[in-house]
Amino acid sequence: MRLFIQRSYDDVQVSDIAAEAGVSKGLLYHYFGGKRALYVATVGHSAGRLLEAIQVDGDVAGHERLTLSLNAYFDFVAERSDAYRGLMQGGLGADPEILAILQRTRAAIVWQTCEAVGLCEPRPAFRVAVFSWIGAVEAALSDWQENKDVPREQLVGMLSASLFVHLSFAAAADPDAQVVLEPLTGYLPPL
Repeated sequence: MRLFIQRSYDDVQVSDIAAEAGVSKGLLYHYFGGKRALYVATVGHSAGRLLEAIQVDGDVAGHERLTLSLNAYFDFVAERSDAYRGLMQGGLGADPEILAILQRTRAAIVWQTCEAVGLCEPRPAFRVAVFSWIGAVEAALSDWQENKDVPREQLVGMLSASLFVHLSFAAAADPDAQVVLEPLTGYLPPL
């Protein structure tokens, strides 16, 4: 992943990857068939690591679960910035396999988030609300990774509060949904 981040996809050669991994080119071709398949597998591995990192114990719910998950997301980005950058800024642009990995990852996060607020299934309005919120989380994390000029606790609070707002609009759009939203104050960090 580091090679694909440091250079453009086209500038990375299979021989570079083999040298970095300490294996032969033949071994890479045997297991992956080529550079593109290895790249797709690497992005898929990074996505799996992200989902594993943000998974929170099912006994924890609501705001506490959201805060733990967001902090785990921040930890992942801080500790594995190369893997996160590679996942979110894939070097193959609009490659359908890379986009499918990103979409599956986001869909898994939507499911986890809906489950955390008590929805057994992501109803359409809530699914759209959480997908748009995930876009905000990704943008905020990208900015935080680059600048780090907003304290992490404050940013987690802002993101939590924005989820509450997204979910409130979803609840208004889908009054038949049975979800209990915690008051906004539960989502804000202490001042």
